[in-house]
Order: sequence, then structure tokens, then C-alpha cells
Amino acid sequence: MTYCIGIKLKSGLLALSDTRITSGTETTTAEKYKIYQKGNQNIFLMTSGLRSVRDKTLTYFSEVLNEKLDEFEKLYQVVNALGEQIKRVAHEDKASLAESGLNFNINTIVGGQLQGDKEHKLYLLYPQGNWIEIGNGSPFTIIGNSGYGTPVLRRTVNYESSIRFALKTSFLSFDSTRVSSNDVGYPIDVLVYLKDSHEIKVKRFFENDLSPISTLWGKKLTKAVNEVPEDWMNCILDEDK
Repeated sequence: MTYCIGIKLKSGLLALSDTRITSGTETTTAEKYKIYQKGNQNIFLMTSGLRSVRDKTLTYFSEVLNEKLDEFEKLYQVVNALGEQIKRVAHEDKASLAESGLNFNINTIVGGQLQGDKEHKLYLLYPQGNWIEIGNGSPFTIIGNSGYGTPVLRRTVNYESSIRFALKTSFLSFDSTRVSSNDVGYPIDVLVYLKDSHEIKVKRFFENDLSPISTLWGKKLTKAVNEVPEDWMNCILDEDK
């Protein structure tokens, strides 16, 4: 499984991905993001799903970008090109995967800014090759194991949030997923694109870097639960009645 999140904020883009790859009893780590930069053209993407589908799609897509990146003026055009390569791989491999009992599965987050874009953009692509743009009203999207980490984001992050706040909350979202699922884990890769900076920064964090934050978060959660009022329980738990 995978945990990848992309957030579009007024101040820029934030992305975070885990690196755990599980195959049978084997567990390894690998980057789940890809960056393409040339001049003022800045693109990152993150994927979840079948590794074979991902690798083949990105091989084809990289060839397209190497030949045509200068021809793309807006990020949605790049997203369309990636969608076409997803459809190409589906045409080649979907039937044989189905015969083996595997679903054709790849979900992709694409973010960045091209020379024709007025602002930074964030998109989510589905296995069918179609896509949606992540807007200001609901500024984040998660691919992979999304159930455990979504609540903390929905309660806290909005378009006006700072990148610093969004990164802190994204880590807590990842941490909630990590402790609930053994197929998501360290290290994590963080990508930051500041508004109009034309630069994507990347940093990898290991468990030793962040375990104190995880421990602190666990203690604060326990304290907060203990502080929740209990009067509403009296009607069913009051032994005197």
C-alpha cells in the first residue's frame, strides 16, 4: 500500500509520500515521487497502485516529456499527456493483469507550475486516465491508504493555511496511517513548491528524525480524550441510578 498526499495552499504546494514497498514477505523502500524541472517548468508527481503499471507508465511519460516539455504551456496539458500514457499501458497490460487476478491500478497526484499557468496547480489522475483539479475549497488529496489520515486534515487544513502548518498536519496524518497499517512506513519524502518560486525542494525524513513528534502527539491525544466532558454518559453509566 501507499500513503501520498498533495495539498494546494495559497502560499504554494506541499506533497508527502511514504516509501514502503511490500511484496509478499519482503519489505523494501523506494521513492514514490518523480520530479521534472527545466527552466520555469516545474512538475512533480506521486503514484500509488501496481508497481509494474507505475514503472511502465512513467517510462513512457518520461520519453514524452523529454521530447515535448518545452511545448507544454500549462500543467493540465502535461496531465492530459500522462493520462494518454496510462491509457496506453492499460491497452497493453490490463487484460493480461486481469487474467492473473490483478486489477489495473494506478492513481497519480501531479503538481507544479508551467510558464503559462497563472498560479501553481494540483491534479488527481485516476486509472482510467481522467482527472480532477484540486481546488481551494477542499485543498488536499490522498492516494493509497487514505482512511486513517483524512480526519485530522479535514478538521484543520484549509487553503489559507501556511505550508509550515500543513506540513505538520500532513505528518500527523501520515503518523495516524502508519500506526494503523503495517504497509505504510518510513522514511518519508517531503516536496515543497513555494508560490512563484519555480523551484521544487525535497527532503527525506527518517523515523529517528520524527519519533519524538509522534510520541508527543500520542500523549497529547490521550490528554485531550481525558479532558472531553463525560456528563452525557450519566444517563447510561451512572451506577447510582
